[in-house]
Amino acid sequence: MAGVEARTLTDGGQPAEQTAHALAEFVSAAKQTLEIAVYDFQLPPELDAIVCGALVAAQERGVAVRLAYNLDHAKVVPPPPRTDPDALEAQPFPTAAIPGVPDLMHHKYVVRDAASVWTGSTNWTADSWTREENVVVTVDSAAIAARYRDDFEQLWTTRTVARSGHVDTAPADGMRAWFCPGRGEKLAHRIAKAIGSSRRRVRVASPVISSAPILATLAQVASDGKVDLAGVVDATQIEEVLQQWHENGNADWKGPLLRRVLDAAPFSGKRSTPYAPGSVHDYMHAKVTVADDRVFVGSFNLSHSGEENAENVLEVDDPALAERLAAFVDDVRLRYSPVAI
Repeated sequence: MAGVEARTLTDGGQPAEQTAHALAEFVSAAKQTLEIAVYDFQLPPELDAIVCGALVAAQERGVAVRLAYNLDHAKVVPPPPRTDPDALEAQPFPTAAIPGVPDLMHHKYVVRDAASVWTGSTNWTADSWTREENVVVTVDSAAIAARYRDDFEQLWTTRTVARSGHVDTAPADGMRAWFCPGRGEKLAHRIAKAIGSSRRRVRVASPVISSAPILATLAQVASDGKVDLAGVVDATQIEEVLQQWHENGNADWKGPLLRRVLDAAPFSGKRSTPYAPGSVHDYMHAKVTVADDRVFVGSFNLSHSGEENAENVLEVDDPALAERLAAFVDDVRLRYSPVAI
């Protein structure tokens, strides 16, 4: 098993500078290349100086730095935080705007020297580092880094979400790397299968749950009551999704399944601040599934739209990592009230 380390963030649990310095330290170790795909990159001056300072310093010492970012549009619900394209384009390294129409470029990863990866659910914003529940994962594995580079090159060369994610999912160094949208449907079924075949415990942290195979399997597991199932969601976003399903009509059939999961198992929900221009972004933002000793962690919400966005997930069979992230889910869950729909 290659080296895998996880860093967890909670609302109010750490200063933003801590994550900024950790990211800068990861970047500063680069000797040859840095490929970066980040959904939202908008930092106040003091944090920007830490992160962009490390990126510019890498460029100046001869590291080939490339950065791809999501180009926002107004139709996303909730609307995304606003990356400033002008600020990124002013950097001295090459950048690529990936239009988030209709699907988001939702990654948050860095590939360093074709040997190490920084990934997870954590955007590059002060709110993400201080007011949201998130996970950062770092992996030292040339084989896994190669998969991330394959995905990055697809984004970089096509500038299109829909033409990315077509990456090999075979095991590498004891884990698998999954990318959407190319492998989105297969990933959803893979997570559903792991949940359905679990024997001891399932822990879920996801802002919303709307992927049909995952939702149906969770409803079945919750109804059977044979497995220790629990989780945490974002209550505000769950209510928004239920309203969208009701108004749309085509997805309203998912409502009873979601209610079954949330009613039959101990799921809590964070009452986050509804999106508004200039509002704090304090979502329950972690994306973790633990099924026995198997972990799925990355940028992928357990949602149908997640299957179609540019997303990435690491699948790792590791008892120690599973214990740690299951405990993280439980810790976050106990901070909030049971979901009431």
